[in-house]
Amino acid sequence: MTTEYLVAQIRQKKSFLCVGLDTDLQKIPKHLLDEEDPIFAFNKAIIDATHDLCVAYKPNTAFYEAYGVKGWQALEKTVRYLNSKHPEVFTIADAKRGDIGNTSSRYAKAFFEDLGFDAITVAPYMGKDSVEPFLSFENKHTILLALTSNEGAYDLQTKMVEGKPLYKQVLEVSKTYEHAKNLMYVVGATKASYLSEIRQIIPNSFILVPGVGAQGGSLTEVCQHGMTQNVGLLVNSSRGIIYASDERDFAKAARLRAKEIQVQMEKELRNLVQ
Repeated sequence: MTTEYLVAQIRQKKSFLCVGLDTDLQKIPKHLLDEEDPIFAFNKAIIDATHDLCVAYKPNTAFYEAYGVKGWQALEKTVRYLNSKHPEVFTIADAKRGDIGNTSSRYAKAFFEDLGFDAITVAPYMGKDSVEPFLSFENKHTILLALTSNEGAYDLQTKMVEGKPLYKQVLEVSKTYEHAKNLMYVVGATKASYLSEIRQIIPNSFILVPGVGAQGGSLTEVCQHGMTQNVGLLVNSSRGIIYASDERDFAKAARLRAKEIQVQMEKELRNLVQ
């Protein structure tokens, strides 16, 4: 999917919401456990209830890998369902991969070609040759971890290295990578105040922002500091939407929660136009 198409979907749906499909068998409604594939049954119901309110879905692959072959098959069925029924939706594999070149090439092939995702999250620690193999795929996007929402982010990401925070060096160096136009970045909503300075380094890139909702991030602050004329944001909510209810009305409850966020986003988009 091209960035231009993604922007068009944002404007059409009046939403830049990404729904995180962090599906945990211990948290989904109990009646679904009788299904042949409980994970996919849950995901399908969430997708059917929310697809018109969001522009992206982000399965965290750990929640699927934890269940072995059956979990991986559920992930595969989920992304194929999205690509066949809702091809306008941007799909993100939250896999946080990144390894030496030939290994990264295999990861990229698995997620982009075999599974058919539009994007994948990648860790930058091993540098250029671990990231560029992902960037070589046309109309696919590599979402580089820059400044994450977890408490441990302060262990390394904000440390001063040669007079500059490490996360800023990651941003600046990444712009020199081949096919850097295919880069997006992760910046946590709990770090919203950092977005103004980050925008000075990557003024036009899309930023995936987790941490709104259960982690306490503010949508208003994220938009204030991070929104561009082409929006430039995908704001993710996972638990706050998909686990809005653990009863049989879970899909309806998820839609209501997603709608609440979409209405807020519509207001922010109107402010952008003004």
